[in-house]
Amino acid sequence: MESCFERALAAQCAPTLAGLKPGSLFRIGGDPAAMRQTVDLWDQRLSPRGIRVRILKECPAAQACMIYVYRSGWVDQLMEQPAIRAFFHKMGYQPGNTSSLLAQLSRRFCLEQEYPHEIGIFLGYPLEDVLGFMEHRGRNFTCCGLWKCYGDPSTAQARFARYRACTSAYKRMYERGVPVMALVVAA
Repeated sequence: MESCFERALAAQCAPTLAGLKPGSLFRIGGDPAAMRQTVDLWDQRLSPRGIRVRILKECPAAQACMIYVYRSGWVDQLMEQPAIRAFFHKMGYQPGNTSSLLAQLSRRFCLEQEYPHEIGIFLGYPLEDVLGFMEHRGRNFTCCGLWKCYGDPSTAQARFARYRACTSAYKRMYERGVPVMALVVAA
């Protein structure tokens, strides 16, 4: 379980581990009870470096979990921005700290039929893109890469290229035996 989880961290969370992106999300299969232990272990390992790991959604029937890996200080700063606070308030979130907002997001993952698009903010997507996606229902975007962009396409394409290059480099390093802890850039 742990080696599979470590491989997923290197492959799915490279830009977050490298300090290029505030958060990453991935789905991983396995017994939810064992996954909780693995997540707790990795949270303990990474938290001294400013990175937190938590389960956002457990799906016992599918034997899978949605894992959120994030730079807590960076996400805290995002959540303090007035425009982002107003956005979450409009979306029905109760005011609170990042942990409280993540708990509310986690409940939405479990209760809503539609994917909670506001997760894009926790992943570092520009507010403009999250709002654009919600307003246009995924259509009329200016460019599409790791997410659909509704702002300046050249800025978005440059960001996508950085994230892809980082992910490719981290995958290669991990496959060559570099442990995930050596890939983490401290906050």
